[in-house]
Amino acid sequence: METFRGKTPEDILLSISKLHRGRLKVYIGAVTGSGKTYHMLREGHALKQRGLDVVICAVSTMRRPETAEQIGDLERVPSIRWHENGIEKKDLDVELLLERNPEVVLVDGLAHRNRQGACYPTRLDDIRQLLHRGISVITTVNVYELEDMKELAKRRTGIEVRETVPADTLELADEVVLIDVTPETMLARAAEGSCKPQEAAPLFKRGNLAVLRELALRLVAEGVGDTLEKYRQETGAARPSGAAERILVSAQYHWNGSIHVRRGQQIAKRLNGDLTVVTFVQGNRPPSKEAASFKRSIVKLVEKVGGDFEELPLRSRRALPGALVRYAIQHNMTRIVMGHSKQTRWQELWKGAVVHRVLKRTKHIDVFVVADRADHEGERILPARLNKPAADPYRRLSPQEMERRIEQIRRGRFKVYIGAAPGVGKTYTMLREGNDLLRRGADVRIGLLETHGRQETLAQVGKLGTVPRKVVDYRGTRLEEMDTEAILREAPEIVLVDELAHTNVPGSKHAKRYEDVIDMLNAGISVISTINVQHLESLNDAVEQITGIRIRETVPDHLLRLADEVQLIDVAPGSLQQRMKDGKIYSLDKVDQALNHFFKTGNLIALRELALREIADDVDERLEAWERRSALRGPWRREEVIFVCVGSAPAAERLIRRGFRIAHRLKATWYVTYVQPDEMNLSSGLSERLRTMKELTERLGGVFRIEIAACRKRIADVLIAKANEYRSTQLIIGQSRRTRWQELRHGSLVKKLLRSSRHMDVLVVADVDPNIQV
Repeated sequence: METFRGKTPEDILLSISKLHRGRLKVYIGAVTGSGKTYHMLREGHALKQRGLDVVICAVSTMRRPETAEQIGDLERVPSIRWHENGIEKKDLDVELLLERNPEVVLVDGLAHRNRQGACYPTRLDDIRQLLHRGISVITTVNVYELEDMKELAKRRTGIEVRETVPADTLELADEVVLIDVTPETMLARAAEGSCKPQEAAPLFKRGNLAVLRELALRLVAEGVGDTLEKYRQETGAARPSGAAERILVSAQYHWNGSIHVRRGQQIAKRLNGDLTVVTFVQGNRPPSKEAASFKRSIVKLVEKVGGDFEELPLRSRRALPGALVRYAIQHNMTRIVMGHSKQTRWQELWKGAVVHRVLKRTKHIDVFVVADRADHEGERILPARLNKPAADPYRRLSPQEMERRIEQIRRGRFKVYIGAAPGVGKTYTMLREGNDLLRRGADVRIGLLETHGRQETLAQVGKLGTVPRKVVDYRGTRLEEMDTEAILREAPEIVLVDELAHTNVPGSKHAKRYEDVIDMLNAGISVISTINVQHLESLNDAVEQITGIRIRETVPDHLLRLADEVQLIDVAPGSLQQRMKDGKIYSLDKVDQALNHFFKTGNLIALRELALREIADDVDERLEAWERRSALRGPWRREEVIFVCVGSAPAAERLIRRGFRIAHRLKATWYVTYVQPDEMNLSSGLSERLRTMKELTERLGGVFRIEIAACRKRIADVLIAKANEYRSTQLIIGQSRRTRWQELRHGSLVKKLLRSSRHMDVLVVADVDPNIQV
């Protein structure tokens, strides 16, 4: 009984019952034709090669040659065929499958409804019977076939769905994997006739495909987030994972309570986070008539915006900061939203301000202080994307505009495969697509390939030609690099380039491989490339928080915006770790080290969630650009200007990255400002720091400024003056590292900025210790 120590009898019975139950794996896609069946059959072959007994039943290839080819020598158990409205349907022959008793069954169409008179009304019921008898099942479903997605899909795309599965179906699965495909790829497949059955025609509009894709990405991300939360609870992790936002709003039964709730809801929606609203009530006295009225309106508002509400007891007002921070820590919140202090400087010194005491107690939680809008009581602040007026079609283009248009026409197409970690199959998929294009007559070459000794990947090279690498002598060592000059000279139609974030050998024309790729695109050569999510510059801090590892090779985020297509390769952590153990990612002598460091279960779950959410945001941005209408995250109705205040400490880069991510989501102008006291000399070390910060800011698309203050005490005044000059709506600052005695002696820059910026929102970014791993 040692194994079950600390478990209840119910836990023990559940664990034992799972041993006898078959495993359920679901491949989910945005739409029919996305490749779910293809991947399911491929996995069937992989399982068969490992010695498992695998059969297929009621699998439909939709006459797609590529999918039909994957059936190969897999044993087929006959299905029960019938017709409805002239369309052939296939039911599982459950009795025959139970008699055959294989280890794994591959079956399509999880949402399928059986013929009238069948033993069970739905395929899901059939699958439950197989699982109960210890037979594992791998199956497929489209996102709009889930009951809770049906109405949202209908509202967003107009499509009607007849066959669905209950909303909690995916919770039954041991593993859910998203097959992500871009709208461009789906439309190309439809044009070739390799997908798009007649009944699915309404789905195959670019906007509809994008909406359904985003729904699928967000749905799987939420499921992965729940898994991560459960894993973190089991392992006793105390800090937020860094993968998802959890917003906590502190609202009182007052006129501005609804403003704080709405601001929290806007942040949660735009950052795709969860929203919780808490109020603290002193004593057992019944609320006044006015407070009761405010409470009803706040509770109703929280319910309307889909948040959670909780009212908590409070001993005294002085206990509020501690109670709020304890609640935030216990519930793994990433951001606290509250109002500015209403006190004067002397009142703050005498009584202390709630926001200051909250900041003293928070280490890993951001604090967002909502602007004091007493002059605009009831104003709804909904920061929003501004629609630029359409250009006059009769206006003659300037020479510069004409040149830009011609460059866009001549520029090659750019596609990026992105994954949560090495080994998910990005290079494999890139090579597969390269061969597909080659068969269609395109001139495709491999510009740079890194197989890392993976035989499966090497086998996908097929008939693709390779541009030989360039040999470079560096400090007595001969190194190989992509020969960009040769590629530009030979000018193939399409080039495959692996590992976009790679740093070139010193002395190369460009420091980074992605800059070579930009040269190719500008020369009219199309490029298909690969990258992992941890290499995106603005995610550097989140990845370090997740893994404890600082990623040195990064690419600016705008590179993904430059891409015509960005496609996620999704793999569940368990499958990725199995690949690792099989030696399919790194050599076997490196497996144990990898599994105990970067490839730990918690890291992989968090990185997977990060990747899903990042690509969902990318889809949302593109959808807004295509449709010129509000996307799933809601519209922005106010122009935002972000003002980031930085010092010379190492945390400056984190503040710059945070400023970029917020500005990008709000479609805002953003500035980064460093203030140099006139009394302090600019050392060579500080000059280098400022140069690094300026380069990072400009690489991410911001404006970096250095301002001069007469003395240290005037730094806050200079920052506020510049913020007002730029008409800033949101100030971003880092947490103070000074002790209470240092603040009494020298003052606190954070407190001064908060006191002088009550007319704007202020985000105080958590001071994260990079040495502490999640």
